[in-house]
Amino acid sequence: MAASIGLVAFLMLAGVALDRSFAETAQNNLRQRLKSYAMAYADNIDFGRDGSLYTPEVGPDPRFHRPGSGLYAEVVLPDGRWASMSAEGPLLPDPGDILEPREERFDGPLQVTQIDGTAGEVYRYGIGLVWGERGPEAEFPYTIYVMEDTQTLDAQVRVFRGALWMNLGSAGLILLLLQALILQWSLRPLQRVIAELTKVQRGQLQRMSEHHPRELEPLTESINALIDSERENLERQRNTLADLAHSLKTPLAVLRTQLDSGGPEETLRQELDVQLRRMNDLVSYQLARAASSGHKLFSAPVPIESTAEEIVRGLEKVYARKGVLCEFDIAPDARFYGEAGDLQELLGNLLENAFKWANRRVVLTARPGPTAPNRRAGLLLAVDDDGPGIAPEDVAKVLQRGVRGDERVQGHGIGLSIVQDLVRDYRGELQVTRSQELGGARFEVTLPPGL
Repeated sequence: MAASIGLVAFLMLAGVALDRSFAETAQNNLRQRLKSYAMAYADNIDFGRDGSLYTPEVGPDPRFHRPGSGLYAEVVLPDGRWASMSAEGPLLPDPGDILEPREERFDGPLQVTQIDGTAGEVYRYGIGLVWGERGPEAEFPYTIYVMEDTQTLDAQVRVFRGALWMNLGSAGLILLLLQALILQWSLRPLQRVIAELTKVQRGQLQRMSEHHPRELEPLTESINALIDSERENLERQRNTLADLAHSLKTPLAVLRTQLDSGGPEETLRQELDVQLRRMNDLVSYQLARAASSGHKLFSAPVPIESTAEEIVRGLEKVYARKGVLCEFDIAPDARFYGEAGDLQELLGNLLENAFKWANRRVVLTARPGPTAPNRRAGLLLAVDDDGPGIAPEDVAKVLQRGVRGDERVQGHGIGLSIVQDLVRDYRGELQVTRSQELGGARFEVTLPPGL
């Protein structure tokens, strides 16, 4: 509707501009034509010794000799005036004073009374001249006026306007129909997106298709990512509840068995204490796992350096006896697009593991990762240490939940598995290799471009 109104308004403004331009051009042509008639009379009239006027027998146009023809000529002298035969009958406007030599005047429309007594209008052109062929002492001024009825000009403008608005109206109708077809064709992809989204809402489709114009690809990809994220969150919640229920079945079964056995109260109390602590650990673990899983789409960028500094300050206090120093190699434009808690969990576990095994040095590297058109940049995080490193055949084992690289070192063995889960939630990749710079272990996290 807005495009149609804009098109109609443009055509109307164009029509008004063309109409005004044609009217001005036609009026200017009329002025030039009247001027040529006046100059033709100036070339052919003559004056006697007594100042009497001699006019040509044949005027520049036959209408000057037909009474009431609509084309009139007048010569105004200091002591009189002359009018063409066509001026006999109509009541023409008073010419007024004689114009100055070479002065030109074009005015109108002026009121006249036609030969039949009806009112009319004329355009008038006048030019001031001087007769002085017999010397300066015999010079006298005179003015030639030529007038034409406005009906001729009005008829031209009327014909032009009729043709103009008919053609513009036809062009406007064709353009409106063409515009409607183009809009319907160009908006068809949006209609397909709406239809697919409706089917997704009704459960008839699992996700949006990937066959859309490139202008709509960011929209459909975002919708698919949102759908996938919601389904993953729902599946994760179901799995977490199922895992928690399954984990609690054994302690509850043990307690039921102890109650049914009728054993000593002290034994029952000890078993109750053990199983309650076990259940508390299970609940805490599952809650922590649920809290650290998943991430929000379209998250704001989180700065890396400030988060890393806060974590390192705490670790340097814990491992103050070892005197481990952490160095930063963080690019200014490196950003983590996700939840701040996920970044803290990711960096915290990686840095704590590095501090635990390092001898003296730890290096944190952060740079923009892979890029893709119309997507925000990914992220490359790496933590190097100068510790003993990890053998390639032990990498899979240390990433398992509850497995520690060295049973003599205090810990629960779940930090690196949490890192792996977080990286998997962000559809990234975790690689454990030998550090080329420090000689110890290198944990490298690569997160793909985001939406």
